Amino acid sequence: MKTSRIARETAFIAKNAEIVTRRQTRSSLTTSIRAFAAENAADLTVDQDNAVGSDSSSLSSIGSSGVSDIEDALVPSSARKRKRGIDSPSTTVTTASTIAVATKTSPRKANIKTQDGSPARIKKGRKQPSKRVVNDSGEVTIHPPANWQEIYSAVQEMRKKVLAPVDTMGCESLAEDTRTPRDKRFQTLIALMLSSQTKDTTTALAMNRLQTQLPPPGLTLENILSVSPTLLNGLIHAVGFHNNKTKYIKATAVILEEKFNSDIPDSIQGLISLPGVGPKMAYLCMSTAWGRDEGIGVDVHVHRITNLWGWHNTEEPEQTRTALEAWLPREKWHEINHLLVGFGQTICLPVGRKCGECTLSTRGLCPGAVAEKKKKKKVVVKKRRRVKEDDEEEEEEEEGACVMW
Repeated sequence: MKTSRIARETAFIAKNAEIVTRRQTRSSLTTSIRAFAAENAADLTVDQDNAVGSDSSSLSSIGSSGVSDIEDALVPSSARKRKRGIDSPSTTVTTASTIAVATKTSPRKANIKTQDGSPARIKKGRKQPSKRVVNDSGEVTIHPPANWQEIYSAVQEMRKKVLAPVDTMGCESLAEDTRTPRDKRFQTLIALMLSSQTKDTTTALAMNRLQTQLPPPGLTLENILSVSPTLLNGLIHAVGFHNNKTKYIKATAVILEEKFNSDIPDSIQGLISLPGVGPKMAYLCMSTAWGRDEGIGVDVHVHRITNLWGWHNTEEPEQTRTALEAWLPREKWHEINHLLVGFGQTICLPVGRKCGECTLSTRGLCPGAVAEKKKKKKVVVKKRRRVKEDDEEEEEEEEGACVMW
């Protein structure tokens, strides 16, 4: 098989030229090829039929020389410049550049310092979910997680040390104590409706506006019935989805007056029938307003944290409520919401969990315990290059030169 003349010339250059590691300039590339053409003109006129054998050997020398690109096989420009310009001044420039290798810590990674500043050793626990056991007679029994009491007690102790927003501004504490029992129940229902997708601090602010800026006596069913939707929307504009909540509150007031004797329903079914009221609000309202624990109010904190502990594997809050009610003692149905909401607001945050301050992590009780990644150090890279002052006119002339074959 015959090879082209360019391939043979390339192989010859790769075999005889000095290999360099830095990039060639365009002028040096042109000069190297021109020099090769002048010095080896006799070799290039060899008959192709007699050069087939040498082609294969020349081409094989490319692979053995370790050359990966044709530019690396050309004569270095530094050698050419030293040959023709020995007296030209040169300058050695050393540049140092700092490369900051930044490590982005995941927002869910924990602070591994305890409250007193000492390092905390994180121990990741093992999931011990509740178990469904069927006996010989076909009866189903749900066995609680093996370590749930230890976890529950540890969270109670941590909650005593840190005050959470829900402790002072939760929906249970926003009703005015000076009101009648009926008005207090109504204010509790309104607070729960405002709290959806809203922080406790914002809900407390909106409730305060309703209690103080509505006509005397303040936040009552009668005032909500008579207030204009525009004014009501302006008073609660800080909460999430305030436009929809304005419609829900006005519609709820009408339903309470017409169907429930101007009071809130005393059943879960009646509360869920109100616009904008879901199962979580209904169970919390029944527990707070009427003092009856008929179910667990599961919000995002209860749903997230109990799944993090491995007590169950559920996708929706209603599934979590059913799973918890199957084994959690009834006397804890009311307090677990308040307990875990405060825990989720102060330590087990949705983003940036403080596992270093959580005794569950240090005692190996939490399967979701994580530690902060170590940050990488800055790396200083020094580069050394040689700069030569050449005649600009000559360089331009070399760049414009061409090789005639």
